[in-house]
Amino acid sequence: MVDKPTSGRLFGIPYNFERPSMKRLLEAYWQPGEEMLVEKPFGIGYTLNLANWRSWIVVLAAGVLLWRERTDETDATGEEGPVEVVVDD
Repeated sequence: MVDKPTSGRLFGIPYNFERPSMKRLLEAYWQPGEEMLVEKPFGIGYTLNLANWRSWIVVLAAGVLLWRERTDETDATGEEGPVEVVVDD
C-alpha cells in the first residue's frame, strides 16, 4: 500500500496534515524576516505572520470592523429587531 503524502503543494497552494506540535505552531505564526503571509502549520493555505507589522494592521482592521458591526445593530431610533413592511395591493 502506498503512503499518501502529508504535506506538499496542490495547484500551488500548500497543505500540511502532519500532527502539529506546539513548537511548530509557534514557529509558523512568528517568522521574522518573512512576508505577511506564510504557510499554515496545519491545514490548507496561508496564514498571517505575526512578526510582520502589516499583519497587525490586518488584525486591527478586522477588529474595528467587528466592533462597528456589533455596535451598529441598533437603528437610528434606538430600537432593535426586524422592521415590518406593509405593502398594499
